Amino acid sequence: MDDPIQEIASFLETVHPYDSLPRDELARVAGSFSRRALPAGAQIYAHGAPLEGLYLVERGAVEVLDRNGALVSLLTARNSFGERGLMRDGLAATSARTAQDSVLLMLPAAEFRRLVDLSPAFARFFSRGREPAPRGDDIATMKIADLIARRPLSCPPHTPVAEAARMMRDARVSSLGVTEPMPGGGERLLGIVTVRDLSNRVLAEGRGPDCPVSQVMTADPVSLPPDALGSDLLHIMLERRIGHLPVVERGRFAGMITQTDLTRFQAVNSAVLIREVAGAATVAEMAAATARIPQLLVQLVGGNRSHEVVTRLITDIADAVTRRLLALAEAELGPPPVPYLWLACGSQGRQEQTGVSDQDNCMMLDDAATPADMPYFRALARIVCDGLNACGYVWCPGDMMATAERWCQPVRVWRGYFRGWIARPDPMAQMLASVMFDLRPIGGAAGLFGDLRAETLAEAGRNSIFVAHMIANSLRHTPPLGLIRGFATIRSGEHRNHVDMKMNGVVPVVDLGRIYALMGQLPEVNTRARLLAAGEAGVISASGARDLVAAYDLIATMRLESQALLVRSGRKPDNYLAPSDLPDFERSHLRDAFVVVRTMQSAIGHGKGAMS
Repeated sequence: MDDPIQEIASFLETVHPYDSLPRDELARVAGSFSRRALPAGAQIYAHGAPLEGLYLVERGAVEVLDRNGALVSLLTARNSFGERGLMRDGLAATSARTAQDSVLLMLPAAEFRRLVDLSPAFARFFSRGREPAPRGDDIATMKIADLIARRPLSCPPHTPVAEAARMMRDARVSSLGVTEPMPGGGERLLGIVTVRDLSNRVLAEGRGPDCPVSQVMTADPVSLPPDALGSDLLHIMLERRIGHLPVVERGRFAGMITQTDLTRFQAVNSAVLIREVAGAATVAEMAAATARIPQLLVQLVGGNRSHEVVTRLITDIADAVTRRLLALAEAELGPPPVPYLWLACGSQGRQEQTGVSDQDNCMMLDDAATPADMPYFRALARIVCDGLNACGYVWCPGDMMATAERWCQPVRVWRGYFRGWIARPDPMAQMLASVMFDLRPIGGAAGLFGDLRAETLAEAGRNSIFVAHMIANSLRHTPPLGLIRGFATIRSGEHRNHVDMKMNGVVPVVDLGRIYALMGQLPEVNTRARLLAAGEAGVISASGARDLVAAYDLIATMRLESQALLVRSGRKPDNYLAPSDLPDFERSHLRDAFVVVRTMQSAIGHGKGAMS
């Protein structure tokens, strides 16, 4: 392809949000870009310098650093940078340099601002989710236990240096703890050995491969306890110019934190992951981004973010993945024959996803759709649902997905679904209505759902028999309260003596929030927002709303903290928590929260009898 403008235009067609521009506008924008080839290590701009425009990586890689020189993110092809400064005061909020030989495209600042004003999609992309990248003082106020990236790797002092080198290579780490067993379990830290030690103290000194690590390790290294602050870690690393710092708890080796861990922490935030997803050209590239969600969960929980912020940020990534998959599907299949709307239900619909999420979704089609159009939408649904599964949002075991013919229908059919569920609220109708009342548009023609949502809420809220049946259905999930002051834990199996913090913790509150929304004809979908709106609308008392919100906050927070603890220990997150693992104070408050939920269930159950 000889025409450079056409080359740039073809490239922009694979990059969001340029792919949303009309073809003639895309061609005009392509002509505004300049192209620059830079060698590795070249400075692109410095912090505080005036920005020429918005940069886009065509080939290569770019490091973006904060004002202290800490790595914020590593950008590759189709990633943009510089927009934060352009949307603020025109000065660079970061610095940037090439990490390898690279080709960059630059859109002049005036043209960037024109596109922000012209294109809603362009404006949304470069303004939404732009939380500030984690700063040094964010790390400084965290406990260093929340910065440990993996279980510690160690070896005994007599280990040959050749074996230590193989252990580091195989585990892809740069250091080992040198330890000995302690009475009662655990390992006492004697020293640490690093890749640099193997170079400087083994190869450079002519030592043989059988030399024990005890002869080349750094003995009695400086260490910190898990409850030390990140500021302690940063100060020691800077003052002593060290890149590895062991964490020791009551004499036991608990972990190792490296400069790489700090860089990784800086580079993982929801905005970075959304940017990577939005610029992904393949499902594999998206899956590489979503694979870092557990680490994001750990960081957000460790940073004491509220549960509704954590789940919102994690859900935003799922939304971005869905929209990118829709764009890739349309690129493969061509434009849709009629307008359609992709909607999420379940936890994604409520913006309450955690580290454990499957997919629940559906499609509404314009009423102009004909049987001849259906193969297109079946193919689109398959591409998107398979892509979501590959990205960790596993297929719904109940087949509540757009790939099911029942859940990919014109709006008139959906209207009939809701009317039928409301008129004949049998158990299946109650279950389906519970799921579908949590619908939220993700991508496509949002107008297809607006009128239907309002109609359905009004019709359902007026039907006292339907509401009464929905109340009865919601009471199937109860808090795990045992006799006297205990918990009703699971009695057998893998999760014996645990409580299910999803089905018996948050779900009872989710169900209550949905009922309040129906009773008050409230449009909110998020559970916490529903509870607050119910209190403001008088559906429940102001004091009842406050108590239930406080109980929900505690239950949802402890669920996330349990998941983050599992991730830090190298396990997959789940929804099970052992009350016996909690301190007495936390265990007592968790039970009190469950009592509040049960009390609110009893209150609404009593009201159900009057409605009948």
